[in-house]
Amino acid sequence: MKKLFFAFAVAALVGLFNAHAQTYPSRPITIIVPFPAGGVGTDAVARVLIDGMKTSLGQPIIVENVPGAGGSIGVGRAARATPDGYTLSLGNWASHVGAGAAFPVQYDVLKDFQPVSKIAEAPLMIVARKGFPANDLSELIAWLKANPDKATAGTLGVGSGSHLCGIYFQNTIGTRLQFVPYRGGGLAVQDLVGGQIDLMCDQASNAWPHVRNGSIKPYAVMAKARWFGAPDIPTVEELGLSGIYHSLWTGVWAPKGTPHDVIMRLNTAVRESLADPTIRQRLTDLGQEIAPLNQQTPEALGAFHNAEIEKWWPIIKAADIKAQ
Repeated sequence: MKKLFFAFAVAALVGLFNAHAQTYPSRPITIIVPFPAGGVGTDAVARVLIDGMKTSLGQPIIVENVPGAGGSIGVGRAARATPDGYTLSLGNWASHVGAGAAFPVQYDVLKDFQPVSKIAEAPLMIVARKGFPANDLSELIAWLKANPDKATAGTLGVGSGSHLCGIYFQNTIGTRLQFVPYRGGGLAVQDLVGGQIDLMCDQASNAWPHVRNGSIKPYAVMAKARWFGAPDIPTVEELGLSGIYHSLWTGVWAPKGTPHDVIMRLNTAVRESLADPTIRQRLTDLGQEIAPLNQQTPEALGAFHNAEIEKWWPIIKAADIKAQ
């Protein structure tokens, strides 16, 4: 009798999940973005993406901005959400890699989420104030090695992508930088343009307008291939620093336990959105390189996310980066 009851219970649960998947979504969906609204970063990517997703899903999608603690507050809220496909997490390298090692989080960024899809990425660019003495990457490296602890490098806070980029760079070339944390990228670039700080690893799309008008100087893009927005700027690979790549990539996750059919429905919606010519152009205008089709699967995002954590967490922990 107990076995029969158990079998009926399992069948009922399967039926509920199947019914859920067939009717999903039947109400609005919330996407938690763990950064402030505005700007041209992750929040802008989210708002462009959902324009295509809501058409595919046939339901409104609400962006809820939950900033703070490097993105970990918003990610934590998403991790605690009901795993029914109606609350999703959209974040970037900082929120889903850096914050998990630098902040005392109450979730496991890999085990407490199921990947949906990678969206896009934008490489970081090494830039300096206009009057900095080095004119190219070779001269920059020589100057920094001859003057340890002399150059100031702006960051977007402890454990941020710009911070880790700077640490990665200084460790690779064998010198030390003085890191200056800022509460936002706009403030850091403003001080770089004004000459108050020397260097910065900034998202290429953010730095490019200032490079173009000559108010800051570029050295290299931290990627294997040149960035489409500034094809004249060489990569670190070309200039002899093979392997030190860093980009701010974005992805979508659902809380652990979300039914597989719902994950696949969401993945289809993301892929359809990224295939729309208008959406693609809007993301390109933001300086984003859209993930290739073979990187848009849940499995591909899961493998990529795991590889990024395996790469960056040892660097973060070796540098003893701990946010207060």
